[in-house]
Amino acid sequence: MTDHPLVSLHQISKSFGSVQANKDITLDIRSGTIKTLLGENGAGKSTLMSILAGRFSPDAGTIRIRGVQRRFTTTAEALDSGIGMVYQHFMLVEAMTVAENVFLGHKNGFWLHPKQMETQVRSLADQYGLDVDPAAKVHTLSMGEKQRVEILKLLFRDNDVLILDEPTTVLTPREVNQLFRAMRTIASQGKAIVFISHKLAEVMDVADEIAILRRGAIVDELPAATVHSKADLARRMVGREVVLSLDKAHVAPGRPVLEVDQLDAGPVREVSFSLCRGEILAVVGVAGNGQRPLVETICGLRSPECGQVNILGLPWSEFYSRLEWQGALSYIPEDRLGLATCPELDLVDNFLLTTRQGFCRGSILDRGKAERTARELTGAFNVHPPDVNNRARQLSGGNLQKMVLAREFYRRPRLIIAEQPSQGLDISATEEVWHHLLQARERAGILLVTGDLNEAFNLADRIAVIFQGRFMDIFPATDKTKLDNIGPLMAGMPTS
Repeated sequence: MTDHPLVSLHQISKSFGSVQANKDITLDIRSGTIKTLLGENGAGKSTLMSILAGRFSPDAGTIRIRGVQRRFTTTAEALDSGIGMVYQHFMLVEAMTVAENVFLGHKNGFWLHPKQMETQVRSLADQYGLDVDPAAKVHTLSMGEKQRVEILKLLFRDNDVLILDEPTTVLTPREVNQLFRAMRTIASQGKAIVFISHKLAEVMDVADEIAILRRGAIVDELPAATVHSKADLARRMVGREVVLSLDKAHVAPGRPVLEVDQLDAGPVREVSFSLCRGEILAVVGVAGNGQRPLVETICGLRSPECGQVNILGLPWSEFYSRLEWQGALSYIPEDRLGLATCPELDLVDNFLLTTRQGFCRGSILDRGKAERTARELTGAFNVHPPDVNNRARQLSGGNLQKMVLAREFYRRPRLIIAEQPSQGLDISATEEVWHHLLQARERAGILLVTGDLNEAFNLADRIAVIFQGRFMDIFPATDKTKLDNIGPLMAGMPTS
C-alpha cells in the first residue's frame, strides 16, 4: 500500500434533473487496496464510480490520477488512464470466444492467431486466479465466468483501478468465493479495486477500507478492521438499527387460492401443490431449474402442457378469459426494470400499467385521480424520491421495487406471485419489502420464488425445493430436520 493515493476525487457533485445523486464527495483510492463503497439502493455509489469511469461527467469537482487533474468525457479516455469498470450488465459479444472478447478493440489484437490469443489470455487468467476457458464461446459460460471475462478485459489493458459494480448479485456462493480470491490476488499485485455493494457480510469479508454513502454523500469512512459486526455496519449505513429477523404473526389458512395438479410446462414436470389464503409458500432452488416456466404458467404467460391449474377456484383457461384487474392475481416479476415497469414512463404511467381500469369511466381516463393515488402510495411505501413525475429508470432498484409492490397491493389481490422480491436490494429496502409481504399474507396467498434461503426461512410457512423442473419435497418451514437437508435437495439428492 502506498502513502499517496492513486486516485483522488474532490468535491464531486452530480444531479439528474431534480435528483441529486452525488453531493460534494471527496474520496481517495490507493494502490494495493480493496475499497468498498457501501450504501443503500440509490445512495449514489454507482453514479460516483460511473463518473470516475468516464460514463458521466460531474457537475462540479475534480478528479486527479497520480496527482494529475483529469476530466473524462468518455469511457475510452478513462480506460486510457487506467480506470475500468465492470457493470452489473455485462458487455460481451456472446458469439465470440473468451479470448476474442478480451482482445476485442485492442490495437493489433486480431492479427494474432486464435491459439496465440488463447495462450495469452490463459496466462493472464492464471496470474490472477480467474478460472475460465479462453477457447469457450461466451454464450456457454455461467454468469460468474462471464464476469471473469469482463475483469480479464480490464487486466489485459493493464488498468490500475478496477471498479466492480454490485458484482455478486448474479453469482452463486461458490462463484462469490472465487471472485473474492481473485480480488485479493489482484490487489496484492499493486492494483486498486473499488467494490460497490450493499451486502454487509461480503463487505466485512473482502474490504480493506469502507466508505459509506447515504443520500448522495459520504457519511463515514473507516478501515474494515475496525468494524466488528454486521449490526454496527448496518447502523452506520442506514442511520438506525436494522435487524433482518421477523416475528411472523400466525394467520389461520383460508380457502385455496391456487391448486396445481401434475403440471407439465417446458422443463416443469409433474408438479403438484396447493396454496391457501394466509400462507406463504416459498419455491427455492438453484436458478434455471424450472422456476421461470412455473411462474409464467401460473401468471398466464404460457399455457400448461398437461395437468390442471386452478386459480381462485377457476380452471386456468376460464380464469384468464375473464381476468379482473382487482381482487384477483398480482405478479411481482424478477425483472423490475423491463417486465414490471417501463423505464421511460413516469411513475404515474407505470402505476397505470396494471390499474388503468380502476381510473377509467368508459374510455375516459381520470389521470388526475391516478396521480393523486400514486402520490399517496409513494408516501405509504416510502419510495424515494417521492416525485411521481420521475421516470422509472431514475429510481434505484429498491425504490422501484417498492413502487411495484405499492401498485400491485393497491389491486388488493387474493393471489400474489413474488419472484425474487428482494434481489439486489439493500438491507433497509429488504426489511420494508418483507414487512409488506407479511402484511399482504393476511388477505392473500403468496407464492414466493426466491434463491435467497434466508428470505425463505424468514417469510415462508412452507417450502418447496425445485430441481430440474420437479419438486423434490414440500415441508413446513418449522421442520428443522428438513431445513438442515435443504442443500442436498437443491442439488437433486433425495433425503430420507
